[in-house]
Amino acid sequence: MRFLHPQRDAQLELSLDDVFILPGRLDGTSRLDVDLTPIDFAGTSHPVVSANMNAVTGKRMAETIARFGGVGILPQDMDLATVERIIAHVKKAPTRYDTALVVTPRESLRDVQGIIRKRAHGMVLVVDGEYRLLGVITQADLRQRDQYTPAEQLMSRTLVTISPTTSHRDAFLLMEEKRVKAAPVVDGDRRVKGILTRDDAVRYEIFKPSLNDSGELMIGAAVGISTDAPGAASALVDMGIDVLVIDTAHGHQRRMLEVIARVSEIVDGRIPLVAGNVCTAEGTRELVEAGADIIKVNVGPGAMCTTRMQTGVGRPSFTSVAECAREAGKFGKYVWADGGVRYPRDVALYLAAGAARVMVGTMFAGTYESPGDIQGDRDGHLYKENYGMASSRAVADRTSDLDPFERAKKGFFREGISSSRIYINEGRESVGALLVDIITGVQSAFTYCGALTCREFTDKAIVGVQTSAGFHEGKPHGEVVGEPSER
Repeated sequence: MRFLHPQRDAQLELSLDDVFILPGRLDGTSRLDVDLTPIDFAGTSHPVVSANMNAVTGKRMAETIARFGGVGILPQDMDLATVERIIAHVKKAPTRYDTALVVTPRESLRDVQGIIRKRAHGMVLVVDGEYRLLGVITQADLRQRDQYTPAEQLMSRTLVTISPTTSHRDAFLLMEEKRVKAAPVVDGDRRVKGILTRDDAVRYEIFKPSLNDSGELMIGAAVGISTDAPGAASALVDMGIDVLVIDTAHGHQRRMLEVIARVSEIVDGRIPLVAGNVCTAEGTRELVEAGADIIKVNVGPGAMCTTRMQTGVGRPSFTSVAECAREAGKFGKYVWADGGVRYPRDVALYLAAGAARVMVGTMFAGTYESPGDIQGDRDGHLYKENYGMASSRAVADRTSDLDPFERAKKGFFREGISSSRIYINEGRESVGALLVDIITGVQSAFTYCGALTCREFTDKAIVGVQTSAGFHEGKPHGEVVGEPSER
């Protein structure tokens, strides 16, 4: 990456809103020629990572984002027994279809309601003891029915099903013809193998799943820097994680360096070791020298983070990533940009700055795949709660084993929002839909620069600095023009 006006622009401390990418010549023919394979480690097909936040990445998010070519990082606050169950689930999950939501014939409407909103397709399958498909339940089947009505009385027996050998194209055309948005995938004995939505049938043609050497979906997990971090890291490696993150808000500290050194001996190069967060070249260098393979960059730009307002500490995001990426590159190492993503352009800018991958948090919090229950406001709009990992809510969860007095003291040191409503919006209610927006936007950014790979994009990108008016000018502003009488 180079600046359009390097003598001036390189001296500035820049956020994502401050910069833009200049178009260049393209010698390729199509956006589909773009290869978004990240440069840091193999297995994934694009550079998007779901953040290790309690309200963002759990079982459903980790499974789904891996199926769509990225990787999810489980948060450090999870009980290890829970993490083990999630890892086992993801490793056994189908790679071409979503995991089906199932109930038995005798389970009630209340049981169905407890799971039907766990996926954007809103479909629950009724199966027998051999996992054979008996019927299908959708939201329409739940209207004006008693809470204890058994599933066998709710389900539809008129079924549209797909064979595991059916191509995504043929599956899409079948669902289009039958006017259904999702269909169960069943084998010759009618045993359920998964579920496929009409939209996902197309998405899976764009995305390749993230698979490890054993052909399993990939998943990562985080640990903190407490005294038991090495033990937790060792357990996670034994559970089969594919990437390990050592995470704390202020990564440039002695305790972090000690933990990296010990954990790197445990990992012994078997999986990538990510550590952060930092925002300076010095911090990057010290974490690399301690044994980290990848450095997680940024202090303060996250949507749920109040660090900069509480402390005045941090650094504008684009400059942080650019400087840390340059320093990591001197050692043959890489950085992940963490926080501040609101639009696909932000992912493209981080990659231009030199990031190997980009962590996304709040943008994914308002999806069916994120953890937590869906709630409704007084107007009936659906939302999920999101909160920062340094908020009082997260701190309380993290210190639950302390006595109430010590927990109260630690609660004073909060640097995040404890509760925020992230609404589930039509067309953006699934992580698959958001990833399509992000990835197609990034692919287009590559072609505008004349690049077809991530490394080529970083090498070719020319970045300029703009005023706030320039940033505002680039936003869409033609949805509603004039009053009705004027049109």
